[in-house]
Amino acid sequence: MTAYNQIASNKRRTAILIAIFIIVIIALGYVFSKAMEGGIAGVIFACAIAIGMSLISYYSGDKIALWTSGAHGPVTKEQNAYVYRLVENLCLTAGLAMPKIYLIPDAAINAFATGRDPKHASLAITQGAIDKLENEELEGVMAHELSHIKNYDIRLMMVVIVCVSITTLLANWFFRFNFLGGRKKGNAGILFLLLGVMLAILSPLVAKLIQLAISRKREFLADASGVLLTRYPEGLARALEKIQAENQPLMRANKATAHLYIANPFSGKKSWFANMFSTHPPIAERIKALRSIA
Repeated sequence: MTAYNQIASNKRRTAILIAIFIIVIIALGYVFSKAMEGGIAGVIFACAIAIGMSLISYYSGDKIALWTSGAHGPVTKEQNAYVYRLVENLCLTAGLAMPKIYLIPDAAINAFATGRDPKHASLAITQGAIDKLENEELEGVMAHELSHIKNYDIRLMMVVIVCVSITTLLANWFFRFNFLGGRKKGNAGILFLLLGVMLAILSPLVAKLIQLAISRKREFLADASGVLLTRYPEGLARALEKIQAENQPLMRANKATAHLYIANPFSGKKSWFANMFSTHPPIAERIKALRSIA
């Protein structure tokens, strides 16, 4: 499979997952409004709160992510010419504006990109990645992260987070309204109430699984897009092999920002069940996909 085919395939799958998300939210809104006998105003209110919270995260999320990781910067060319020029050359190739570069004082090999669009982007890399990766390997990692910026992955994930927030708030609001409000219902109301209870229990779990699935698909997409920049899939494949072999967690790993990193910032081997709830696909699968690119 070529890099272009892999990118097209991942984009199609992501679009399908987003469509499923929209259908789930519409179904939830309809069933909950019926179960609450026309209480659509509360549903709209819950959605407004979710969107408002997400907008705040959208415009300040990059600062929060950098602060959470303990990143220092931005780094100038004089402070670290090697990393700065490497990123600068990749940006010229990709036609991207130069992002701000931050260093994370951590011995683990990892990196992430953040920002709402290419003009408001930052790239953070651990000291361990700089020290332990060869030039082509570090270039592969940086190309992967720049691809997240170029592909607007942060914007996509923000849309997904809005959907998850709406779904969770709808479920919580439904439970509070029905079981604390104590309203009486007719036969149709009881039927919709039972259906609503089932959806309220299952929908947050389904929403979270869809969010994680999209996050994993975007990692494959960024891998393939990064190869188009470097024209050398082996560089990123070797970097991922080193990350897998080292299996070292970040000192300031955080579940809220784990999906941003090139590899899961938490260590330990995961079972197939745990992988269902992981923000990243197994590294072995990513390496296999990279080495299958023609």
